[in-house]
Amino acid sequence: MSNDLCEILRAFLERVWNEGDIDAADNYIARSYTIHHDPGDPWDGQTLDIKAFKARVATSRAPFPDQRFDIVDMISGEGRIAVSWRWLGTHAGDMPAFPASRKKIAMSGLTIYSFDGARISGHWQVADRLAVFQQLTG
Repeated sequence: MSNDLCEILRAFLERVWNEGDIDAADNYIARSYTIHHDPGDPWDGQTLDIKAFKARVATSRAPFPDQRFDIVDMISGEGRIAVSWRWLGTHAGDMPAFPASRKKIAMSGLTIYSFDGARISGHWQVADRLAVFQQLTG
């Protein structure tokens, strides 16, 4: 099952986060999605239904509509998959205190996704948001 979950996660990251097909989240996300740990994310610690999850994706993608997560490595365990990734996007939309700059911004991170059956039910994440801040202010 872990190879199947890896393929589900790859497809989810590609369709929903990279391509921006937010409605495709219906095919991947469980009835509730818990953000167990994600410092700097406004939804940190919250449990979201599918509607709120889609709103989170839309809000997160708005300043960087061309964003892309490139998977570096995946390690699967029982009902969980750890993904190290690199992220790149063009700052094309306004953010609080940061008007659109058209700068290419990059960061890296690690996310551990949890599954409920074949559906993604949450994550625990660390991301180099300081690098984003430094690139936006530099």
